[in-house]
Amino acid sequence: MFLSGRSQFIVERPRNPLPPLKLQELNGKDVTLVPKPGHVTLVNLWATWCAACKTDLPTLAALERMRLPALDVWTICTDRRDIKMIRRYAEAIAMPRLSFADPHAQATNPANAEASIFATPAMPITYLIGTGGLIEGYVTGAAEWLSEPGQDLLRYYLDRPPA
Repeated sequence: MFLSGRSQFIVERPRNPLPPLKLQELNGKDVTLVPKPGHVTLVNLWATWCAACKTDLPTLAALERMRLPALDVWTICTDRRDIKMIRRYAEAIAMPRLSFADPHAQATNPANAEASIFATPAMPITYLIGTGGLIEGYVTGAAEWLSEPGQDLLRYYLDRPPA
């Protein structure tokens, strides 16, 4: 079991596929993201007001620099739709390469939680999408992905065949 501080990895049941996400790159370009088949994708939801996010985002950037085969890291700012403000924040902190805004309110919809793809019971929250594109589970808080238990969890899902 992967524990991170007082948080742990929570397995999702039923497992649902991650639909395409229409997001915005930090340069302002709209993109539609889908998980790559055979890859594990970590989808991190963060906010500019979140103190734990200032620890979590550099950890995810370090994890990404490890270049684990078939692991992708996406980070999505949930509290601001203004790309210029998000970009200024990102310039001041180590961020994963694939960082986005959610101006179309697809990942999280503050006006309608039922329309959100992801629930946000806490910040930050990182969802793990398995090799078959299914949402496997999540961990809240600044997860210790570089720790031995964090690496074991990632290897477990990386080694599983697509469902």
